[in-house]
Amino acid sequence: MTTASAPAPDAAPAAGRWTADRIPDQTGRTIVVTGANSGLGYVTARELARHGAHVILTARNTGKGGAALDRLRGELPGSSVELRTLDLADLDSVRAFADALDAPVDVLVNNAGIMMPPRSLTKQGFESQFGTNHLGHFALTGLLLERLRAGRDPRVVTVTSTLHKNGAIHFDDLDGARSYSPRGFYAQSKYANVLFALELDRRLRASAVPVRSVLAHPGYSATNLQSSGPTGLLRAVLKVTNRLLAQDVETGALNQLYAATSPHARGGRFIGPDGRNEAKGHPTFVRPAASATDPGTARRLWDLSERLTGVRYDFPRHPAGAVAVTPAA
Repeated sequence: MTTASAPAPDAAPAAGRWTADRIPDQTGRTIVVTGANSGLGYVTARELARHGAHVILTARNTGKGGAALDRLRGELPGSSVELRTLDLADLDSVRAFADALDAPVDVLVNNAGIMMPPRSLTKQGFESQFGTNHLGHFALTGLLLERLRAGRDPRVVTVTSTLHKNGAIHFDDLDGARSYSPRGFYAQSKYANVLFALELDRRLRASAVPVRSVLAHPGYSATNLQSSGPTGLLRAVLKVTNRLLAQDVETGALNQLYAATSPHARGGRFIGPDGRNEAKGHPTFVRPAASATDPGTARRLWDLSERLTGVRYDFPRHPAGAVAVTPAA
């Protein structure tokens, strides 16, 4: 465990050098990791707990979540970890989770996601990938923003994918009723993650709210998303490419760990692997798709997301930087 010195505010991570051993001491911090029962989320939760954080693991499946909690406690006896149920595909579950948290939150890692399933709808009627990967996290972040503002060096880390570069927001067919492609709608949800995180950073800065919004992607990492979401031939292909091309989940998780803990990870930054095509490697600063930086598209998505979720972010301009989150009209 290391304690961070005072670095230059915009220093880039040294290529190929940043590992979990360089995570600063997280003692006294409370960190929420969504989708922490497996894959990137589990590794993220484990490494944060290893470095002293109190980690709240979330999972929609209590059986799998409980097994992950037991495994983590076995790996790290004496660690401060707990499990709470959260289903990002159900806005009622998101509200219940947020209402039950009554203490400051230092970091929210928006990690959970689903990948390329057959078309289905969430409880509230949204296309499942857009509803889970984007709208669920949009609502959760808004509902926890006051608790984050009370945290120490608070951050929101939103995990996206390089596939966001193939995405666009289908404003006229968000639920895929007219034309649904598992891959295309996954890319849309990851594109929405980028638009959201960058717009959140703009609004936090404009309101002088001291919360960082940071993006991360894991490159091509071997997670269970590729085998649990897709079906048929696509699942078979992804299993093969996982074995042949993907990096291990431990390395993939470094990017969101860097975003969650490094003093160099400023708001608005995007962290991804330093290898070819950002597929593998250690954390470095990367660039999003140019279209995903468009404020006009981001504002349109933001307004739509507030309307669909019923969660409205208010960013009043005054020295205290207070944030109120109220039900949308």
